[in-house]
Amino acid sequence: MFIKLSVASVSGAVVYLIYTVNQTLRKGMGTLEETNKTLEEVRNAVHGLTHESKQLIHSANQITADVKGKMENVDPLLETAQDVGEMIHNVTHSMKEASLNDSKDRLSTPTAPPQAEAEGVQIKIK
Repeated sequence: MFIKLSVASVSGAVVYLIYTVNQTLRKGMGTLEETNKTLEEVRNAVHGLTHESKQLIHSANQITADVKGKMENVDPLLETAQDVGEMIHNVTHSMKEASLNDSKDRLSTPTAPPQAEAEGVQIKIK
């Protein structure tokens, strides 16, 4: 009788264990289905972002090419402006040197007092 009772309790425990494992597996399957759905949504989102990223890179490349072309068109203008600036600098430098040389010549040449001032008023002091 003791053996029958033991076998019955072991079989009840096995049935309960099978039931619990079954419930756990069902919950696990539900979680896996949700995970699969989430992964599918993530894949779709990544594909959408990939497509948008490719379009963005393509647009950036077009803008870069456009800017390079415009910079090439502006380069001669900037070179001309630089040349004009150098010419103005050279003219200014030449004028400054000429002015300094002229003022040195005036300082080094003695000037005689004008005759009118020399024959002007005479003051006698006693």
